[in-house]
Amino acid sequence: MALKTEPIVVNMGPQHPSTHGVFRMRVTFDGEIIKDLEPVMGYLHRGVEKLAESRTYTQFIPLTDRLDYLASMTNNLAYVLAVEKLGNIEVPPRAQYLRVIMAEMMRISSHLMAVGFMINDMGAFYTPLLYMYREREKLLDLFEMVCGQRLTYNYMRIGGLSHDVPPEFLPALKKFVSEMPGFIDEYDQLLKENEILLARTKGVGILSKELAINSSASGPVLRGSGVKWDIRKADPYLVYDKLNFEIPTGTVGDIYDRYWVRMVEMRQSVRILEQAIEQLPAGEIRTALPHLVRPPCGEAYGHIEAPKGELGFYIISDTGVAPYRCHIRAPSLINLTALKDMVVGLMLADAIITLGSIDIVLGEVDR
Repeated sequence: MALKTEPIVVNMGPQHPSTHGVFRMRVTFDGEIIKDLEPVMGYLHRGVEKLAESRTYTQFIPLTDRLDYLASMTNNLAYVLAVEKLGNIEVPPRAQYLRVIMAEMMRISSHLMAVGFMINDMGAFYTPLLYMYREREKLLDLFEMVCGQRLTYNYMRIGGLSHDVPPEFLPALKKFVSEMPGFIDEYDQLLKENEILLARTKGVGILSKELAINSSASGPVLRGSGVKWDIRKADPYLVYDKLNFEIPTGTVGDIYDRYWVRMVEMRQSVRILEQAIEQLPAGEIRTALPHLVRPPCGEAYGHIEAPKGELGFYIISDTGVAPYRCHIRAPSLINLTALKDMVVGLMLADAIITLGSIDIVLGEVDR
């Protein structure tokens, strides 16, 4: 005899630790099977794009740190690139290389947390996540050496950087770069062929190539679905066109592919860092500009390949000291739009891991 069942709606979040911040999933179940999922956002909204209109172009830089606060330096970078494009401002070569170094250090730091927390969502806390925290702490020590901060940096400036790196920075970075491949090998030994990881991620949370493109996904989420798209290659900025690196892509678009892409990208970031250190020129680190920057009337869109995907700033200038309008293209928000399609037909535990594999930070989802 068939049992009669009725759909039940369950709210997950905004307080649940597996929702990666103040995010709510309104999930409809038939038994244990997910029939529908509605992402509910807005709990963290600060109105940061509106705040840009009441601050000078330079004063807005610290607010960008509060977007993806696990990759704050890249938020700084995307914003100043947009302003420099708007004002046709040149950046000295040394500052460009140092920006690349900071961006790739930030990518490794962000991916360590993306993978570590995703594994944590599966129930494995101590070994993988704490091993990855170990290397992240070394990177935070390097960021602190550069600008005195470990989470929100305010280091980029329009036209360059706030100041040069201290003498002890490059030797410490070289040491980290020489050691990091061995640590990534250690993560692979722990995880890559772990039977629980394979069972929970292979063929689960699939995002097809077509849907990834149609939903405007970017970053490891897009590349995990087999789309070879990276802004560092497609629309090179800074000195990325002078550096050699590969773009890893998945084949299925499942959770495992997104995990694998991030692991390989960390290796490629180490490769980029080695080249940038070797090619780093001497010279100035900032173009001399007026205290109050006044870009000409117009509009500009500056974008970068942030750890989570395409991070872009669209700015309109009316020749004032503050942006007339500012809009942020946040990868965490865009990548979330495909979550429903990735989890319908799965179970609750699969939805938690799938959300973790997207790698969101609510600071840039709600803004």
